[in-house]
Amino acid sequence: MIVVDNGSAYRAASLQTICADLDIRLVHCQPYQPTSKGKLERWHRTVRDQFLAELDATHIRDLADLNSRLWAWVEQVYHREPHSSLGKDVSPLARYQQDLPRIRALGSLAPKLDELFLHRVERHVRRDGTVSYDGRVFEVPYELSGQRVVLVVDPHAGTVLRVQNSAGQPLGAATPLDAVANSRRRRSKPPIEPTTAAPVPGPNLIELTHQHHYRQEG
Repeated sequence: MIVVDNGSAYRAASLQTICADLDIRLVHCQPYQPTSKGKLERWHRTVRDQFLAELDATHIRDLADLNSRLWAWVEQVYHREPHSSLGKDVSPLARYQQDLPRIRALGSLAPKLDELFLHRVERHVRRDGTVSYDGRVFEVPYELSGQRVVLVVDPHAGTVLRVQNSAGQPLGAATPLDAVANSRRRRSKPPIEPTTAAPVPGPNLIELTHQHHYRQEG
């Protein structure tokens, strides 16, 4: 189970899909009910009072610098200091280690973990065989033009890796648009095979009548 707030990031379809794939129950706190997320609010207060109050911004060059210092504080300070709510001289790390035998291993999902955290977004393929994502245009197999497809994207790199259908079946690659090459692209969809056989012409009633009534006279 994971308990989160009601922010847009926690309501996103991507997070719901990730939790479903990992067999994790996603629980949202009740809106406008601070008591339902007391631990989260207490965490925010601790971050403000202990981490942000001591942070020297002159050493921060980018987000990676900030994240590395946050993780250093979490792992070496926050997790190792006793918390009164856990009992006397009990730290979050010690309390976590008590439950190690009960923690579910990822098993066969471990090699697929990075894949599970890729985002899936639905797009309509334009008539020229392109789709847009994050302000960029990508080319996909032209036979998909006019269809709704699912883009598998790396949200950090802003890159579309491939295309699949709603059932997760691969439909082809996606590449950044080359406008010149796209303008010269041969666009020929594969022929559509008939779903049913062509109807067999029925008997000609005039000829049948003629043969039945007049063939002897001829």
